[in-house]
Amino acid sequence: MKRVENLLTSLTGVLSARVVVTPQGEVSEIHVLTQSDLDAKRVVRNIESALMAQLGMRIDHRKISVAQTADVRPIEALQQEAIDERAKRRVVVFQGLEVRPAERQQRVLVHVKLSFQDRQAESHEQGTDTPRNRVEAAARAAAACLDELLPDNSIALEGAQIIDAFDRKFVLVAVHGLGGREAQLLTGTCEIRESAEQSAVLAVLDATNRWVDARR
Repeated sequence: MKRVENLLTSLTGVLSARVVVTPQGEVSEIHVLTQSDLDAKRVVRNIESALMAQLGMRIDHRKISVAQTADVRPIEALQQEAIDERAKRRVVVFQGLEVRPAERQQRVLVHVKLSFQDRQAESHEQGTDTPRNRVEAAARAAAACLDELLPDNSIALEGAQIIDAFDRKFVLVAVHGLGGREAQLLTGTCEIRESAEQSAVLAVLDATNRWVDARR
């Protein structure tokens, strides 16, 4: 998408541009950094018009993010800061995980904490002290946090398991996402590095973050 980025940076007041595409090659996000004296809505309209007139591309204005600055820091640093900030607003963020023995023998208590925008949610789940059940407990706790953070939608865990692939171990999860009358089975994976329980939580987020963003 270098051609698109070159076109955008040729527009008046646009200091830099970055285009994010899907695996299918479709534009999913456009981030531009502009001078602080420009009207952001006008910048978006100019981008839409330029893409349509010169490249025949019709882009939804909601895919265009405009950051403005009078800062003298390098443009690349400011651009990355704007992208990171938008990403934080867009996705559910992993905040913490604790696994400890439960009062009942041969059981563990898994505590998960997630955040979304300015809200936080915590959930405790108990499971048998086996690798598979510890992973399922962590995934259930993550799904419960999501269900609390997303009051207009419903999230329920279908299952979680440890799989072997490419000489590595992964956690694979499946969750049901329900928004309005639409139900969808979502899947996510995460390679096990620090712990299987943490990977289970991250796999749930991998399964749901794009779905959550699409429903905002």
